[in-house]
Amino acid sequence: MKSWMSRAVVPLSLALGAALLAGCGGVSDLTRERVARSETSVQQAQQTIGNSEQGAVELQRAKESLERARGALKEKNEQQATRYAQLAQLDAELAVSKSQSASTRKAADELLASIKTLRQEAERSSPNTERTTLDNTQDPQ
Repeated sequence: MKSWMSRAVVPLSLALGAALLAGCGGVSDLTRERVARSETSVQQAQQTIGNSEQGAVELQRAKESLERARGALKEKNEQQATRYAQLAQLDAELAVSKSQSASTRKAADELLASIKTLRQEAERSSPNTERTTLDNTQDPQ
């Protein structure tokens, strides 16, 4: 029985020790990848937004969260690094959405203004066309 326990305990101890060393060794590759993806998202948002005011606040928050994620990586705090990386990515996406929404709204407003102008022009020319048509169809007396 003693030999069975020693055979089971030694591999179990080695596995436990390896797991502890891996946990203390730093952050996982998955966390590093998440931070890298959020960095890419922030850069893409910066390019998309440019100097636009719409989405600028959210982009700034994304940059701040990204810096916190990087700091957490350096401190080997996996949980905080993951959380801040996710926040950075979400804020970057929100910034792009707000910017695109503002652009779409502006285009829609311009289109509505054009339609209004066309209607006004059509109304101005419409009465003259009707009078001319009526004048030509009436019998002279």
